[in-house]
Amino acid sequence: MNLTTTARYDKHTTISGGGLNVADEQSYQALAVDTLGQRLGGVEAVARRVGGDPTQWQIREVGDGNLNLVFIVTGSTGSVVVKQALPYVRMVGESWPLPLYRAHFEYYALVRQAKRAPGVAPEVYHFDKPQALIVMEYLHPHVILRRKLISGERVAQLGEAIGEFCARTAFRGSELSMASPEKKADVGLFSGNVAIPAITESLVFTDPYYGAEMNRHTPELSPVVDALRRNAPLKAKVQRLLMKFTANTETMLHGDLHSGSIMATDTSVRVIDPEFSQYGPLAFDLGMAVANFFMAYFSQPAHRQADELEAYQAWILSVISDCFTRFDEEFRHLWQTERTGILFPRSLFEEQGNSADDACDALLDEIREDALAYCGIEMHRRVLSLAHNADFEEIEDTALRAELEARNVLMGQTLIMEPQAYRDLDALTDLAKTFNQKTVL
Repeated sequence: MNLTTTARYDKHTTISGGGLNVADEQSYQALAVDTLGQRLGGVEAVARRVGGDPTQWQIREVGDGNLNLVFIVTGSTGSVVVKQALPYVRMVGESWPLPLYRAHFEYYALVRQAKRAPGVAPEVYHFDKPQALIVMEYLHPHVILRRKLISGERVAQLGEAIGEFCARTAFRGSELSMASPEKKADVGLFSGNVAIPAITESLVFTDPYYGAEMNRHTPELSPVVDALRRNAPLKAKVQRLLMKFTANTETMLHGDLHSGSIMATDTSVRVIDPEFSQYGPLAFDLGMAVANFFMAYFSQPAHRQADELEAYQAWILSVISDCFTRFDEEFRHLWQTERTGILFPRSLFEEQGNSADDACDALLDEIREDALAYCGIEMHRRVLSLAHNADFEEIEDTALRAELEARNVLMGQTLIMEPQAYRDLDALTDLAKTFNQKTVL
């Protein structure tokens, strides 16, 4: 699939629920450090929180991601973050157009996450649809979680926080909890987010498994990559999971829940950047998050001294176990207290003297199995597709990098092919330990 084509946006077309019309597109202007104060100083929600003379605001452009402009704006009374979508993929350039309407869906996702998992997403202060910009809470002293993991820092209750976030957003965004007309209307709204899901469908599910134009990988990894791409049963499994992803609207997803979309202190965890939000499978966000913890785990021999390595890797595996355990606990709690939608209604179970616990357990088994398979796919795409993780990318010794990436890729393959064998968390962590000791290349 050619992303330059699939992600292209026809600006003469209004997309239902989130599109920008021609006038909006023509009025759009990208922000800059020297123009931001002038353009946003008159917005009351911004001026009140930042304070002082807008011409004296301290403005830093801090966006180091793949898609957007991001500024931190500080005045006499406080700071805010200003995020503006660009009409192209920043990491590639104007040759890869991308619709501005994605900011609209990010705004809607942030609002919904604030209700479904209070206190985790940043608070939104202002949204400007024509300018595709969101002004939101400045998370300080939080830093990007991936940087903390590379540096060998620990975050208290990290796994519990992410597991709980995934459970709350999954359950409360589904017809286990939502009224069916409300949920169906929301699915209709988010269906206007066409280009962003196309990126996921290509970069995550398709491109890693053939020689796509924008793919890249560590040269020494080629023997593993070549074998992976010859594995027809594996590719068939991945495509079945893509079918689930494209056809399934069980709940609203964050859509890109990786360690770069999580900010943390030593005791606090927040989740940012849901611009890839769409409705999809209950298991998807959980699997994506866990995959990034596994990649942090496998990359550690390049980042830690020998006397620190074993303990830190053990901590990362405990984060993964805690993430799954807390997801299940919170999901079961919500099953008992907030199961008010059309799915598994009490009229079929409790009101007839039947327990619904077995049904919940079976659903959680299915979610974990799918999450592990999605996890394996994410472990592949971050090594073989376009957007790579710093966990591996910052390893300068390419022979070492390839060896660690190979362990990651082969464990991902196992999870895709046999996810049912590793629903038990001890079996899952033992599998990681086994691959961590392998010499592949």
